[in-house]
Amino acid sequence: MAAPLEVIVTSDSGSQLWNCTVFDLHSGSSLLSYRGGNSSTRTLVLLNGEHLLSAQLGKNVINMWEIQRKDQLQQKMVCPGLVTCLTASPNGLFLAAGVAEAVYLWEVYTGKLLSVLSRHYQDVTCLKFTDDSSHFVSGGKDNLALVWRLSSVIQLDLSHTPEPRHVLSRHSLPITDLHCGLMGAQARVATASLDQTVKVWELSSGALILSVLFDVEIMSVTFDPCEYFLFCGGSDGNIFQVSLCSQSLSRDKSFQSDNDGNQVFKGHRNLVTCLSVSMDGTLLLSGSHDETVRLWDVQSKQSIRCLAHKGPVTNAIIVAAPANMFLPDSRPAVPLPRFSRHLHAPEGGESGEVCVRLGLYTQEDEQTYLQKADRLKYLMNAVTDKSVFGDGENTKVRVAELEEEVQTLKKVNKDLYDFSSQLLTKPT
Repeated sequence: MAAPLEVIVTSDSGSQLWNCTVFDLHSGSSLLSYRGGNSSTRTLVLLNGEHLLSAQLGKNVINMWEIQRKDQLQQKMVCPGLVTCLTASPNGLFLAAGVAEAVYLWEVYTGKLLSVLSRHYQDVTCLKFTDDSSHFVSGGKDNLALVWRLSSVIQLDLSHTPEPRHVLSRHSLPITDLHCGLMGAQARVATASLDQTVKVWELSSGALILSVLFDVEIMSVTFDPCEYFLFCGGSDGNIFQVSLCSQSLSRDKSFQSDNDGNQVFKGHRNLVTCLSVSMDGTLLLSGSHDETVRLWDVQSKQSIRCLAHKGPVTNAIIVAAPANMFLPDSRPAVPLPRFSRHLHAPEGGESGEVCVRLGLYTQEDEQTYLQKADRLKYLMNAVTDKSVFGDGENTKVRVAELEEEVQTLKKVNKDLYDFSSQLLTKPT
């Protein structure tokens, strides 16, 4: 059997035999299971395609597995408090966790705790990185979503307190979930709240683009990869599909099912805790407190598969299957270090060591697109002048060689023409 391209990874709060399970996306068959406790909501993370991480339900511990070693925890990371959410940057360099009202940020390859961001006033409920790892967004029970520029958070001056790039403050009740779209710093961000609204923001400016009001509290939210649709999981078990390409789309609207793409997926009997969409945008995955995970066909709105669990589903995601997930003898390229619990002071670290961190260069003034284009043109011209035009005898010799080659090619072309003419005019 060939390794699947995409897999489903789920966890629930009631299983006694395993923490999380891997299913085949198209057949629904169980492929792997990882042992050791239970995972809390919004904490299941695939790190760099080589490790699986999740926060222990009801404990201040993060469990870590090597992706191919399903039966053995590599290590446990003790945190200062209960981890309410966990995420990793897509480039695999940074790990962020919400602990009470603070966001903790670690450097993966050294295990150093780089920053503790205490800008929320109540517990952090959700964390997500942008696809280019340049920003991350945190949402909390204080009704706020904060946009953080990674380069401003990673700094060596401990006297400087990082500030968020934008404060998104239009919700009136706690934020339950958020999702970052594609396009890096130009992405759109969707936030869901107990105030029965989902809001879409422009990350670069912090401006509100769209606010959709529902009849129920919204517990989960996601985009499809092309951002044609917004999927919102309700507290009543329904999943609402909002079209983002409607001709009549205004900034503030109430959800109504219609023929313009606003539809409802019906099947769950309790609140929908998590949503995920396949890479091609044709399949929607949902997890619910009714102890099931459902796979939906987006076009027909039909549930094509139901995966039963032992308790309320806490996490359900569709991910690209790592190459070594099904190779028991493989090992991670870089093993995980011991993660520090103290800011800029790793346990057992050597005094006087210097750490150069990626991303610090972006703190400088960024060039405009025109400046970058001028710089690129200058470099291209410099290379052309040096390699083609040059100076001295070397250039003259090269020009002579090229002229001789041109004459040779002209002769070959003439011979081919004469030969073709003779063939065409030869009497049959």
